[in-house]
Amino acid sequence: MQPEISHQILYSFLTGGSCDSSTTTTTTRSSFYPFAMEDTSSQDKALATTLRNHREGERRRRERINSNLNKLRKLLSCNSKTDKATLLAKVVQRVNELKQQTLDISNETVPSETDEISVLNFEDYSNDNDRTIFKVSFCCEDRPDLMQDLVETLRSLQMETVYAYITTIGGRTRNDLVVVGNKEQHSVESSVTLLQNALKSLLERSKQSVMMGQGGGGGGERSKRRRHLDHIILV
Repeated sequence: MQPEISHQILYSFLTGGSCDSSTTTTTTRSSFYPFAMEDTSSQDKALATTLRNHREGERRRRERINSNLNKLRKLLSCNSKTDKATLLAKVVQRVNELKQQTLDISNETVPSETDEISVLNFEDYSNDNDRTIFKVSFCCEDRPDLMQDLVETLRSLQMETVYAYITTIGGRTRNDLVVVGNKEQHSVESSVTLLQNALKSLLERSKQSVMMGQGGGGGGERSKRRRHLDHIILV
C-alpha cells in the first residue's frame, strides 16, 4: 500500500520549491511593482508640467515679439502685412536717419572753438509789417556776467527776445536767439548792423575778461583758452 502524499508536499514538488518560499517570493514580487508604478507616474507628471510651462513661456514670448513688431509698424507707418525682414530694414534705415539728424543738431548747437557771430533776417516769416524777426547766434568764452550784458545790449537796441537756446561746454558757450525789432525804430539793414556791432563788442569784452583771469573763476587755466575774433560771420 502506497503512502499518501499530502497536498502540501505535492504542491511543493510541482512548483519546485517550498510552499513558504513561493508564498514569500510571490508576496515580494507583488509588493515591488506598485512602487515602480508610482515612481513612473511621478516622472510623467513632472515631464508634463515642464512641457506645459515651456509651451506657456513660448506663447508669452511670441506675444511680446508680435506686440513690439506691431508697435514698430505703427511708428514707421507700415501696414499689418509688412513682413519682419522688410520691417527690420525700415527700422535700421530710420535709426541711421535719426543718428544723422542728431549729429547735425549737435554740430549746430555745440559751441565752436572759435568766436563766431551770425545775424540772419527772417523778414519773410513775419506777419507783422511793423516788426522784424532776426535769428542771432554767437559763440564765445563763458563768463558770469555774459547774460546780463546780452540782456542790456538787446534792451539798448530796443529789441525783444522771443526765444533763447544756450549751450555751455568746457568753458565755451553758444547762444541761439530769436529777437524782434521795431521797424519804426530802425530799418532792417540798420538793425542788422547794430546787432553785429553790439555782439562784436560783447565778444571783445568776453575775451578781455578771460585774458584778465576773470572769466568764471578759472584763473590761469581759463587764460590758456583765449579765443580771437578770427571767425565772425556777418550776414
